[in-house]
Amino acid sequence: MAQNVAQKLINSHLVSGTAEPGHEIGLSIDQTLTQDATGTMVMLELEALGLDRVKTDLSVQYVDHNLLQTDEKNPEDHHFLQSAAQRYGLWFSKPGNGVSHPVHQARFGRPGTTMIGSDSHTCAAGAIGMLAIGVGGLEIAMAMAGDPLYVQMPEIWGVELTGELPDWVSAKDVILEMLRRHGVKGGAGRIIEYHGEGLKHLTAMDRHVIANMGAELGATTSVFPADDAVQAFFTAVGRPDDFTELLADEGATYDVEEHIDLSTLEPLIAMPSSPGNVVPVREAAGEEVFQVVVGSSANPGLRDFAVVAEILKGQQSHEQVSLDINPSSREILMDLTKGGWTFELIGSGARIHQSGCMGCIGMGQAPAVGRNSLRTMPRNFPGRSGTDEDAVWLCSPETAAAAALTGKITDPRDLEMDYPKVQLPETYTVNTDMLLPPLPKDEAQEVELVKGTNIKSLPEFDSLPDDIDLPVLLRVGDDISTDEIMPAGSRVLPYRSNIPKIAEFTYIQVDDTYATRAGDFPGGHAIVGGENYGQGSSREHAVIAPRHLGLRIVIAKSFARIHWQNLANFGVLPLEFTNPEDYGRIGRDDVLEFSGLWEALEQGNTVTAQLDNEPLELRHRLSDRQVEMVLAGGRIPQRAAQGTGSSKDTPEPREEMKPTQPEG
Repeated sequence: MAQNVAQKLINSHLVSGTAEPGHEIGLSIDQTLTQDATGTMVMLELEALGLDRVKTDLSVQYVDHNLLQTDEKNPEDHHFLQSAAQRYGLWFSKPGNGVSHPVHQARFGRPGTTMIGSDSHTCAAGAIGMLAIGVGGLEIAMAMAGDPLYVQMPEIWGVELTGELPDWVSAKDVILEMLRRHGVKGGAGRIIEYHGEGLKHLTAMDRHVIANMGAELGATTSVFPADDAVQAFFTAVGRPDDFTELLADEGATYDVEEHIDLSTLEPLIAMPSSPGNVVPVREAAGEEVFQVVVGSSANPGLRDFAVVAEILKGQQSHEQVSLDINPSSREILMDLTKGGWTFELIGSGARIHQSGCMGCIGMGQAPAVGRNSLRTMPRNFPGRSGTDEDAVWLCSPETAAAAALTGKITDPRDLEMDYPKVQLPETYTVNTDMLLPPLPKDEAQEVELVKGTNIKSLPEFDSLPDDIDLPVLLRVGDDISTDEIMPAGSRVLPYRSNIPKIAEFTYIQVDDTYATRAGDFPGGHAIVGGENYGQGSSREHAVIAPRHLGLRIVIAKSFARIHWQNLANFGVLPLEFTNPEDYGRIGRDDVLEFSGLWEALEQGNTVTAQLDNEPLELRHRLSDRQVEMVLAGGRIPQRAAQGTGSSKDTPEPREEMKPTQPEG
């Protein structure tokens, strides 16, 4: 039977379950990716699991999010992460080496393999024919310990691309078109597979842009074939032998189908404060702009920076605009310099920042209150920039450059110039000196974890009570993001290794009394939410911190995939309304009474609570495996109860991969 690319990737790694939409499946995992905002938790979880050495083919710990060292907390975490990478057998990408996703694609990614990452934009690696899925940190720790990844089998959404992008329109406009059509929930429960003759006009880095922001659609992941364009990329980065062709079979079909004619697209922009709030740039033209930020994993390629330099060449950015450049990797910064583009950017008034995520996660470059900031980044959730009352717009590098010149949102097609055709080098700079390889096993066992004063062990969580009365401490609306549950930014993220401290910031943007009020209810509490609860980042702090404060149950109309799994991983029961209209029955401070929870969860998918002496019917989508985990208080307590031996699905350790460099 003819298979598409996603089916080939899944079937070649399937270790349990049936690959039919809605069924839970287990997938063997070849690679893992962690970054510093989430990796400290993963390393603490490995310590809690008692792991000796990772069992994946390759695991890499990046430091790319929290680079600002305004005090001792971030550098202490960096030392901890490096010691943990040495102890457990991971590669370590030093601070300043670059954003995890483009670095991983260039140095470690391989077509036909699986990867999970404790970063929701891990899906970017689908650009080169990988099955790459963003998950919570505990999923990463379990995969490192040899367990499969368990997910509900998604539908495969085939998006046929035809035609060629016109001048002034680039890959960012393709994914913004998908968001314009479908919003932030349109990809839920689906893998997006791009195919069609239009692919021949999209480079591997163009595809990275599109695959990266599949996370904003809520998709499980996005995949592209490993074809001639991907082979050209592997040759350019000095890894031709790591390329393996992976194409859909002739006659392959999809569960859902869609078509985009690239030649019909126009410059698009996402207005504040959602990636799904997309309009044509011309509809927003004229809005004053005070900041332009270029970079991040959503536009990380050399072309994305070079085209901005070519547009600005010989001109000065507008006097009211702060033009900020975040090179996405050290290698790309070197190539920008070789090509003369760094010179042009500096000459036009740009400020060059560190190679890392920086402004994307609110670590620096925060905009002024209410002043429009145009960014080539993937997210513009309220406050994510580091400014509570921000006004962040998401756009292509071309649209960003036009605003930098004019001081207003401007359709780049209206600039009085020809579209610059960027001539990229045939081969890119290769410099892996800041990638530190795993230590040999005998040396690794002698390494002690370096823990600064800000690094605290994981809290211990008890099992879910069979009978429990829970006050509702918060009732929130649709599309609540993990950035609203647990803010990003330089004030909060440095406490990522200190759950008691970071918990003080939980829901601070929504209700700054939540953390304090939670202390008044030692028996626990519940939260009620709307549609797509927990969208956005994979940061499991958005679960661990409220769980530390006593959260036991979240009831929502629907959940975002990663957050739903994270809740179960840490023993928080995610329930959904059987009748969505019942959402209106519950107010803040109402008390929900649950009795016989264990039997209800073990015997079916329905749970009944009492609200004002009236029944409230709820449901769950947990598998039997997840139910057992929630009842135990989470995956770590469950594993401790079972013993820390290897899973029955644990593979034997395999030969460790190396980042290859060209000869000579």
